[in-house]
Amino acid sequence: MIEELLPETVVAVESFGQDAGDAPLYPEEAARVAQAVDKRRREFAAVRSCARRAMEKLGVPPQPVLPGERGAPRWPAGLTGSMTHCDGYCAAALVRATDLASVGIDAEPDGPLPEGVLASVSLPTEARRLRRLAADRPDVHWERLLFSAKESVYKAWFPLTGTWLDFMEADVEISVDPGERVRGGFRANLLVPGPWVGDRRLGHFEGRWTAARGLVATAVTVPHG
Repeated sequence: MIEELLPETVVAVESFGQDAGDAPLYPEEAARVAQAVDKRRREFAAVRSCARRAMEKLGVPPQPVLPGERGAPRWPAGLTGSMTHCDGYCAAALVRATDLASVGIDAEPDGPLPEGVLASVSLPTEARRLRRLAADRPDVHWERLLFSAKESVYKAWFPLTGTWLDFMEADVEISVDPGERVRGGFRANLLVPGPWVGDRRLGHFEGRWTAARGLVATAVTVPHG
């Protein structure tokens, strides 16, 4: 799912089910989740198993992926990427830092958001667009897709800035591709000053999305120039 949303320079590895949750951890990784519940430890191991397989595909020796500031993964030198996990699914996307400035991915169950969450993550303009989308395509939980898109935007934003981006600081407009596949694109207009990438300040992020197998998945990539 994730791979189809990303350019060819990005290596994506995903896992469905819980099998990868038994993957071994490096000692320093295991120490980070020693006090966590079993579900958290399994998700932590599963997504890192995907990340290490992606490293191998890029010709980089597998190594620990430790959480850094605000939980963002600390990647080996020369790489940038993103990880995501939810019930029954996890994925990692990695790319050489010379090919892209940043990557953000997210996957969520294709179901309604918990009551009250939409109002805390969406702008009035976004809520109006979601109602129009739902009227045209009721087979997708658009509020969950919006949430996922904003998660991917944040994951692409943070490595470039090292700062928090609130849900209300990006206005996301979702588009739907023609055809039978349930997928499309989105544009996240930043409502705060964007990061500098080379000699330009970003005013928006561009992303892709898909819905399949009971999930919605989103991805954002930021080119260098």
